[in-house]
Amino acid sequence: MAHIKGYIGTYTKGDSKGIYSFTLNTDKQQIEQVEVVAELENPTYLTVSDDQKFVYTVVKKGMQGGLAAYQIDPSTGALTFINEELADGASPCHVSVDSQTKTAFTANYHKGTAEMYEIHAENGSIVRTLSQAQHEGTGPNQDRQEKAHTHYFGLTPDEKYAVAVDLGTDTIYTYTKKNGKLELVHSFQAKPGSGPRHISFHPTKPVAYVMTELSSEVIVLRYFEDGHFEEAQTISTIPSDLTKNNQGSAIHVSSDGQFVYAGNRGHDSIAVFKTDADGQLRLVEITSSEGNWPRDFVLDPTESFLVGSNQESSNLVLYKRDKETGRLTVLQSDITVPHPVCVKFLG
Repeated sequence: MAHIKGYIGTYTKGDSKGIYSFTLNTDKQQIEQVEVVAELENPTYLTVSDDQKFVYTVVKKGMQGGLAAYQIDPSTGALTFINEELADGASPCHVSVDSQTKTAFTANYHKGTAEMYEIHAENGSIVRTLSQAQHEGTGPNQDRQEKAHTHYFGLTPDEKYAVAVDLGTDTIYTYTKKNGKLELVHSFQAKPGSGPRHISFHPTKPVAYVMTELSSEVIVLRYFEDGHFEEAQTISTIPSDLTKNNQGSAIHVSSDGQFVYAGNRGHDSIAVFKTDADGQLRLVEITSSEGNWPRDFVLDPTESFLVGSNQESSNLVLYKRDKETGRLTVLQSDITVPHPVCVKFLG
């Protein structure tokens, strides 16, 4: 596995053309061959289907926004447009798909909605929008929480429920998806003004980790079989003496469940946490993002490396990852990609 293909979603302002691909050369420990692989507007977040056949990306088109589907060439990683499903208004900010590539889920920050789509099981095309949930409410931060702002929508590990994380209402909503309809079954109220953004589940324990954008914290949640959550711990992702503006970004868990990584925009860093037997967290280190506004990052399939994306300094960063300690060491920080947001790997 010396050459691993990846994709980058971007904001198409400035020089960006759309989705970029790259290759991680694990022998040379460097990123190579960054190139445009699909031209479209604001593919800020994308995901790869579990069977590695399709890419689903959010997309903006004029005064509309929605979801676009692409087929992956298995030999080259090239993308071929399949189709798109658009609606009036702002485009979504997050997309995920189920393990069988039969259903896709998007979160729309500006609309405060969570959408579920039917995917064609054979050709990967987007068939139709099945259901939409509209969130209502506000939070104490008048600038950022004047209304609902859904930032994440995806499945629980058992795929029984779909979970929406809403920054505007400080709420995590749990939905069933029976008969193609989203039905709210539980809601977890986070600390007022914390602004929850993304959630990531522990691979083996009934535990989830929520990154808050406004309070720069990880909320450790116990996850129960009926779909509800209970708070177990809250831990900061930034130094206690930080005075400048910081906004939490992405959160990801290693596949062995030993480490949790969380991004900080403003402090421009990635916080590394070790999990204990209950899934609670202890800070290991906070390492520089080697750029401005780290929007997202991803572990490669071998988990020996981590790739971060700095949106405002338009660079990717490659880190070597110590699997025993979780610590990150910078290998390469001068990989130019215009306004990168999201990074995903094949494999």
